[in-house]
Amino acid sequence: GKVTVKYDRKELRKRLNLEEWILEQLTRLYDCQEEEIPELEIDVDELLDMESDDTRAARVKELLVDCYKPTEAFISGLLDKIRGMQKLSTPQKK
Repeated sequence: GKVTVKYDRKELRKRLNLEEWILEQLTRLYDCQEEEIPELEIDVDELLDMESDDTRAARVKELLVDCYKPTEAFISGLLDKIRGMQKLSTPQKK
């Protein structure tokens, strides 16, 4: 219960859903099981820090450079999903 006190429960749920969606999409893009997805880290907070969707899209495209399937739908879906999300920064201790 300590985590939900520090963070907004709704934001945590959104983040969890997003991570599950990303995993599902990556298994389709790479046509493999979850354990076999290449080592790549899509850092949502990093994306949220970026100035524009173009910059975000370029970053994700860079991460998926070795994916042989089209990634445009995944990238636009991801950008749609993170729009309006907040960063999960570490809360300050009181």
